[in-house]
Amino acid sequence: MSLHVVGADHPNRGGGNRRFEILLCSPGEGVTLVPEPRNPVDPNAVMVLSARGVQIGYLTADRAAWIGAMLRQGREVAAVFQQATPMGAAVRVAFDGAVPVVPVVPAVREVGEDAEPEFWPDEVWPEEWE
Repeated sequence: MSLHVVGADHPNRGGGNRRFEILLCSPGEGVTLVPEPRNPVDPNAVMVLSARGVQIGYLTADRAAWIGAMLRQGREVAAVFQQATPMGAAVRVAFDGAVPVVPVVPAVREVGEDAEPEFWPDEVWPEEWE
């Protein structure tokens, strides 16, 4: 399942630029999801750290509560970097011992040589989200 990572334009607490760190990430590279129950804005926030331990943003609020609850309950959630996006990034997650796989992007938009692949989220969501 693919999830958006937002907040890439905010600075990290100890310095560092999230957008720059996103540029250093490679598709398939592991990322870490960290619940932040003491986050003053959203107690359901889930921080996303690159393979180098640098924050690249947060899961969107609509998915953070669900993913954060799974993490707090000890459910295994594996995540990898999928791609940079205009909002920040996309990560791919898998559950209960499954290995997340970065999907093959079907096409590049016809807007020039520097065009980025489009984000292709999953069409089917888990029943818990309905």
